[in-house]
Amino acid sequence: MQRRDFLVLAGTSALALALPHGRAIAAEELASHLDPGLKRRLADAALQAARDAGATYCDVRVGRYLGQSLSTREAQVRNVVNRESTGVGIRVLARGAWGFAATNALTADAVAAAARQAAAIARANASIQDRPVQLAPAPALGERSWRTPMRRNGMEVPVRDKVDLLLAVNAAAMAAGADFIESNLFLVNEQKYFASSDGSWIDQDVHRLWAPFTVTAVDKASGKFRTRQGLGAPVGMGYEYLDGDASGKIALPGGLVQYRDSYDMLEDAVAAARQAREKLTAPSVKPGRYDLVLDPSNLFLTIHENVGHPLELDRVLGYEANYAGTSFATLDKREAGYRYGSERVNFVAERTTPGTLGAVGYDDEGVPAKRWDLVRDGVLVDYQAIRDQAHILGKNESDGCCHADSWSSVQFQRMPNVSLHPGTEPLSVEEMIAGVEDGIWIHGRGSYSIDQQRYNAQFGGQLYYAIKDGKLAGMVEDVAYQIRTPEFWSACSAICDARDFRHGGSFFDGKGQPSKVSAVSHGSSTTRFDGINIINTARNLG
Repeated sequence: MQRRDFLVLAGTSALALALPHGRAIAAEELASHLDPGLKRRLADAALQAARDAGATYCDVRVGRYLGQSLSTREAQVRNVVNRESTGVGIRVLARGAWGFAATNALTADAVAAAARQAAAIARANASIQDRPVQLAPAPALGERSWRTPMRRNGMEVPVRDKVDLLLAVNAAAMAAGADFIESNLFLVNEQKYFASSDGSWIDQDVHRLWAPFTVTAVDKASGKFRTRQGLGAPVGMGYEYLDGDASGKIALPGGLVQYRDSYDMLEDAVAAARQAREKLTAPSVKPGRYDLVLDPSNLFLTIHENVGHPLELDRVLGYEANYAGTSFATLDKREAGYRYGSERVNFVAERTTPGTLGAVGYDDEGVPAKRWDLVRDGVLVDYQAIRDQAHILGKNESDGCCHADSWSSVQFQRMPNVSLHPGTEPLSVEEMIAGVEDGIWIHGRGSYSIDQQRYNAQFGGQLYYAIKDGKLAGMVEDVAYQIRTPEFWSACSAICDARDFRHGGSFFDGKGQPSKVSAVSHGSSTTRFDGINIINTARNLG
């Protein structure tokens, strides 16, 4: 788990209740919505007040942000939190500068006052700003709406059913050999109404879900313990994701199972208990260079950290230097045709794939979701840009990747889904493993370390299997792979075809100051990298 994800996850319940003007609510309220007519009236009042105050542009976000989290351990329910935060955020351009203000009062007078405050802030900012904001055009869309495609709204599922699921998962893991298990369920619903002076009024209903767990097995004689986290991905779907539909399973060599489109949490917990106990006796890896076969459940995090983040334009320009770093992938490299990886490496950015965390109809600037290339045939070709950044790249439009995590937060550039194209030639995981003489097959996300430019990094995982002469040779432990980003992707020698393509993702990805969270998916098929340095992470190799 990423350190930022862990910190956010560990404090999710407390932070949720501390949201500006947030409140705890009854579970039944999670299924309700604001009146559409009220949202339109509030938006129009803000737009008119901004125009009257001299703004040349205004956008309004009427947001209702809902969340539910459940936490259990073994046979105990540790926490159930239902949370809601509702208000209006108003952003304006006046005299070439941005201004922003927000209010939780859902009245025409309150939003008009906030719009006038935003205009006053913009005028004050203009007095100290070097150059005016250049805003790329956005289409006048009129009235639009979009909703996460789903069959079952998780917010409508009774709390008792969710608790029963988690406790059943815990009991199954304990029966299969676990000594401890923590299981959680997170559901998010963003009800976002966007209106702008460009002529758009957009109503969106965005849903996300994540069901993580951690199983622990203990050797009572030695005190040694091992863990295995769940392999289910966070998704932009409804509760149907947890129905355990057999069509969502992908059978892999060695009897392993991975999941796509649906998730059998109970089955995964049973496997986790057995694998955590197997890890107690697995031999420690011998350091050296190996060919790596990385399952998508592991590779998604490397994509996130070594492709997604360094190609965020604000990071490239140094705007994130104080908190999250800069980027080795500077603008001059794009002009020079910089080789990011081997010719088989192609990365696409998008917010259009159903079921992914980043999927929306429109971003928080009213720009329709789209797809675009970041790396093509191994060469860096583009970055991620929003409306006031597009001109820097010579673009005529935004990439549609602007996001705010709350009505009270100003929207800014956030990572879209970033994925590695599957291989174009038929290649199964079994066939890939058969071509490896001395390698390691890695599943699941683990701890990681990375420098501020996203150039040097180290990644772990959950499960590691030795490969000898084209066959699996048993589990190993204490593995981490060390990489330099362009050298790593240049070592990519094979990618399985689309039959194996799956998404992983980050449910709580932090960025900005004060820190804001977003959710993003990363897809790939199983991928091979040749000659990667492996270190042993054990404290005591004896």
